[in-house]
Amino acid sequence: MNPILNTDSYKYSHFAQYPPQTAAISAYIEARSGGAYDHVLFFGLQMFLKDYLSRRVTREDVEEAADIVTAHGLPFHREGWELLVERHGGAMPVMIEALPEGMVVPTGTPLVQIRNTDPDFFWLPTFLETALLRAVWYPSTVATVSHSVRGMIKASLERTCETPDEVLPFRLHDFGARGATSAEQAGIGGAAHLVSFLGTDTVAGVVYARRFYHEKMAGFSIPAAEHSTMTSWGEERETDAYRNMLVQFGGKGKLVAVVSDSYDLYRAVKKIWGGELRAEVEASGGTLVVRPDSGDAARVPIDTIEMLGEIFGHSVNAKGYKVLNPAVRVIQGDGISPDMIRRLLTGLEDRGWSSENLAFGMGGGLLQKVNRDTLRFAMKANSRQDSEGQWHGIAKDPKTDPGKASKRYRQAVILKNGRPEAVPLKDLNGDVNLMEPVWQDGKLLKDWTFADIRARATAS
Repeated sequence: MNPILNTDSYKYSHFAQYPPQTAAISAYIEARSGGAYDHVLFFGLQMFLKDYLSRRVTREDVEEAADIVTAHGLPFHREGWELLVERHGGAMPVMIEALPEGMVVPTGTPLVQIRNTDPDFFWLPTFLETALLRAVWYPSTVATVSHSVRGMIKASLERTCETPDEVLPFRLHDFGARGATSAEQAGIGGAAHLVSFLGTDTVAGVVYARRFYHEKMAGFSIPAAEHSTMTSWGEERETDAYRNMLVQFGGKGKLVAVVSDSYDLYRAVKKIWGGELRAEVEASGGTLVVRPDSGDAARVPIDTIEMLGEIFGHSVNAKGYKVLNPAVRVIQGDGISPDMIRRLLTGLEDRGWSSENLAFGMGGGLLQKVNRDTLRFAMKANSRQDSEGQWHGIAKDPKTDPGKASKRYRQAVILKNGRPEAVPLKDLNGDVNLMEPVWQDGKLLKDWTFADIRARATAS
């Protein structure tokens, strides 16, 4: 996309609105307190830096933008954009600082900070707000949702499972690709989920992790049925459809997932999986993952586990919880949200079942049912530099909504009693600033790997 057009309409008049003798503007991004979570997992900026900010502005871009913006009814800063092409070869003369991706910090902590490096482009940092904020809020919000669910599942596994660390990475599977608004959103959100888990059906997520973070393979899946492949056999041949899945994909140590509610889930579990095909399931040496896909999401998966337990048997682990025969497990992919996962985990524990019996597939609840207000993301200017080189703190403080007050002065983030905390940069006093330069004048200064990011996130 033409970088000059990747903004909001009102931004085109802002170059003429700053005070005279302005040499630089600094702005920062944070997830303000008061959102759905009290913490945020910072992720995704590097994708934007590599994919968007690395694209240089050309003379053709200037001409296209001039035509569109003036026809749109707004002033166009042709002189500024032409100077950017001539003086900087089309590279944005800005410096961006950020926390290391994968850090989990309290809301209200600055994540990113930007300022211009050429005084003739004091108007540029806030012009980039639309693109830069979008590049941060979405992947960070998805990553935060996934990370929060990881913590919830981990706590339940630690109470009910003998090998929680072994089981945890595949408990939440990304089913969100078809609900995303674009392939790009699926890639960005899919990669964000994979910071905390290894299971996904969103291929774009593993592609983005490879393309932008040097991860050869960030996530994994297994052969699985959908309704079309089951109903194409007809209801009278439902058993044959299921048997075919075992023949094609079963075997020692292998997993195969089969959606089993095309007609009657309870009949399928009791009469087909637990009757006609029971011996074949047990003899395969692998694991059949039964997928209920309709009905009351808080009840049907647990009913399915209990039916399988009655038929295939179960053991009781050292923590006193029931574990299904290794030949069978359950995954619920319909109606899943963080709240539903919490309800299902509680239901399992209340009925004496280990959480390891059930995996979750989350689609819209993971990649779609979030917005900028989920974590109250905002980008605000915090300092203005005058022509003498002096920085002056600036901020908003609306009396009608104190929760929207912004931070004055250029920011730093330090560890205080082991907890990240924002302080004005002028008050750093020798403490280590966790925000590091990641981009300057068209050059990437930090190139995080997915392994780096996962290590930081999963340690929190």
